[in-house]
Amino acid sequence: MAASARLFVRRVHRTHRDITIASRCNVNTAVVGRLRTAGDSASLSACRGFSDAAGEKSTHFGFETVPEAEKAKKVYQVFESVAHNYDVMNDAMSLGIHRLWKDKLLHVMHPQPGARLLDVAGGTGDISFRFLDYVRSQQERQRRKTVRSMQTPSWQDISDKYSSSAEEGGAPRPDSSAVVCDINKEMLKVGKQKAESMGVTAGLSWVTGDAEELPFGDDQFDVYTVAFGIRNVTHIDQALQEAWRVLKPGGRFLCLEFSKVTNPALARLYDAYSFQMIPVLGEVIAGDWKSYQYLVESIRKFPDQEDFKGMIEDAGFHHVKYYNLTGGVVAIHSGFKL
Repeated sequence: MAASARLFVRRVHRTHRDITIASRCNVNTAVVGRLRTAGDSASLSACRGFSDAAGEKSTHFGFETVPEAEKAKKVYQVFESVAHNYDVMNDAMSLGIHRLWKDKLLHVMHPQPGARLLDVAGGTGDISFRFLDYVRSQQERQRRKTVRSMQTPSWQDISDKYSSSAEEGGAPRPDSSAVVCDINKEMLKVGKQKAESMGVTAGLSWVTGDAEELPFGDDQFDVYTVAFGIRNVTHIDQALQEAWRVLKPGGRFLCLEFSKVTNPALARLYDAYSFQMIPVLGEVIAGDWKSYQYLVESIRKFPDQEDFKGMIEDAGFHHVKYYNLTGGVVAIHSGFKL
């Protein structure tokens, strides 16, 4: 019964999206439905807002319209430019609140020892560092619990522990690991330097890779994260399909991204701060007005919470939900590969 209700709600929401897409393309909803049924994601993407003038598809780069082939290059240049001031600017732009958002992401994830993380668009490693710290704290908690239970063990406790060890073959649980994957080599370089300065090396690796074509085999990771990165991808639907592909069955997708503010008063204040202050901070701190103007504009072009939830479901994920943080300034989206 509950599953039928969820399916009905999903169909209603998808019909609403089809109507919106159809109005943009000036076609009827039946055409959109046929494209979806045929799996024609390229045509659907075109209807969602991409144009096909003169045989060349275009997309948005902030509020600017550019050929699809140019967006990745432009985004690369933005992050190459901001890489060395990226962490400082994150603190300045969010007044340090981004740290709380990332901590919340880890608490929602709640990874256990042995988990393998893929951190896409991982940049300077913030999520991966938190992941490894969290797992270590979980291991330490389990160790303390074991020590307390062994202080005055009964003969039954000793027998149970012996039996459990024998069944598991005495094999220790594998260590957790995190792979930071980013298309931008300069961001990875800064991340590696940060890891070395923090003394974080065990269980951490750095890979240059494109979110739309990940350099990993199928069913490899327990958790996939992307924090403040997916809005910069040219084909978001393709990146979501790649996330589904590389996750193990039962694996979890988690995205932390700027979203749509739900409170009108906060929305006005947020818009004023974003457009009037953030580019100025970019110029003063990083000497780069244009890159931070793009970052502000890219947030406004990203789908809202419900639309993005629908895209995640379309990629094949189940039990998709989202959590608004700071009134919807950012949202955490979660889904499972079943």
